[in-house]
Amino acid sequence: MHIVAHMASSHVLRDESLRDENRGWTPQLWGILFVLGGALCLDALDVSMVGVALPSIRSALGLDTSSLQWIVSGYVLGYGGLLLLGGRAADLLGRRRVFLVALAVFALVSLFGGLVSSPDLLITARFVKGAAAAFTAPAGMSLLTTTFPEGPMRNRAFSIYTVFGASGFSLGLVLSGILTEVSWRWTLLVPAPVALGVLAAALWLIPGGERSGRGGRRFDVPGALTITAAMLLLVYTVVSAQQAGWGSARTVGSFAGVAVLLGVFGVIERTSRDPLVPFGIFSSAALRRANIGAVTLFGTYISFQFLVTQYLQTLSGWSAMMTALAFLPAGVMVVILSTRMGSLLSRFGPTPLTGLAFTCLVLAYAVFLRAGVHPDYLTVLLPATLLVGLAFGLGFSSLSVAATAGVPNAEQGLAASLFQTSFQVGGAVVLAIVTAVVDAGGAGQLSATLAAYRPALGLITGIAAIGMLVALSGLRSQRAELADGPVAELAPDSSADGLAPDSSADGLALGNLAAELAPDSSADGLASGSLADELAP
Repeated sequence: MHIVAHMASSHVLRDESLRDENRGWTPQLWGILFVLGGALCLDALDVSMVGVALPSIRSALGLDTSSLQWIVSGYVLGYGGLLLLGGRAADLLGRRRVFLVALAVFALVSLFGGLVSSPDLLITARFVKGAAAAFTAPAGMSLLTTTFPEGPMRNRAFSIYTVFGASGFSLGLVLSGILTEVSWRWTLLVPAPVALGVLAAALWLIPGGERSGRGGRRFDVPGALTITAAMLLLVYTVVSAQQAGWGSARTVGSFAGVAVLLGVFGVIERTSRDPLVPFGIFSSAALRRANIGAVTLFGTYISFQFLVTQYLQTLSGWSAMMTALAFLPAGVMVVILSTRMGSLLSRFGPTPLTGLAFTCLVLAYAVFLRAGVHPDYLTVLLPATLLVGLAFGLGFSSLSVAATAGVPNAEQGLAASLFQTSFQVGGAVVLAIVTAVVDAGGAGQLSATLAAYRPALGLITGIAAIGMLVALSGLRSQRAELADGPVAELAPDSSADGLAPDSSADGLALGNLAAELAPDSSADGLASGSLADELAP
């Protein structure tokens, strides 16, 4: 009877909480969320369209595999190298101002990149576009986290935010297939008018008059210059290592230079009155796990897309449209799942969802290891893409919540930029290593090229497995916390792991979670709900 009464009271409190939350969703908040989601949609649109167009760009400009990689890596170099600077600039100079200026630059460079014919100019345009995104992305994400309070409201906002990203990716796949059939240039030009549309909406909907976050603080110029130089040199060294040689004097010297710059940065930050990166932010285990998860999630996926695109178009003769449609189920899966992420995050928190996401990711890559000379869509490619979509749908929102939960508003830009730096640097590093493995295997006959792909696919699977182990370590930590004391005592400070204090509906969902994580606990009787039930249609 006590359990039944507790469940009934929990449902009442949950209903009241939902009514309070719905009252807080004003038209202005919806407008801001749609603008910020539009910026994420734009980024996803650009990435997915360029990925499918790579073989056509390769043929038109006469690029080899290593040079073609720079179409992707040039963007990642600017993005990953400047994200920390962009995030801190948003905190100190004003998130709205940084967001608008960077979005305008993104639109102009998109137009320029679609018109040039020189490979060097195209790569340069991709770098500048990535640099603009390095300011837009953390400013947009910190606008979201400072606009929507931590808890169910932010969880719902991130859920909708993810839908925009997934929709942009899915739309980009379809558009790229259509546009590439006309000309690969259109895949580079389309983001320009989209960016201008988002910019116009942002000028209208995001309120002005925002005060800068300086509060008497100075901008850490020495720290900013040092860490930016270190990140640029790191990404450049990794993505160019397969051309120069991993053991060459240039590569080894560059890595040594990165180590020196990072050491200097550490000294600057410890002695600075207003450090660019207060090292205390890394005290959060949830934030550390979220950043490692970001590296492995995006790093393996961007490498997987790169390899599968070459496999389908270059080796198997598929058209750009067929390739785009092959990837489409992943995007559709993310869109569908993202509509449920708000309730899933509020019920279970990000830690179990991240563990499930990486389990799906490892399974996806393991399934594709069975690929043969002739693509088998129904039994290999389709299951792999669906599992990747499931992994991204669960992983992106849960990692985002974990990376920003419990962080003060004044540091949200920094937390967002750290998280997104992990995404982009992970993409650059893993893609460079995977491309080096492919190049080392040679590219000649179909069978030889496919043989070169298999070790690269195995490497991608192994890196995803590392991410899965890190995610599961978070589950072990959470299980230990649940075993140390009553579930109810965890609620007040559960935000350290990304759980909102009231996100468990008065302890009922935490009871269910405790039962799943610790089957021998006293919460067994409350385990009427499960993650599998929640995911079921």
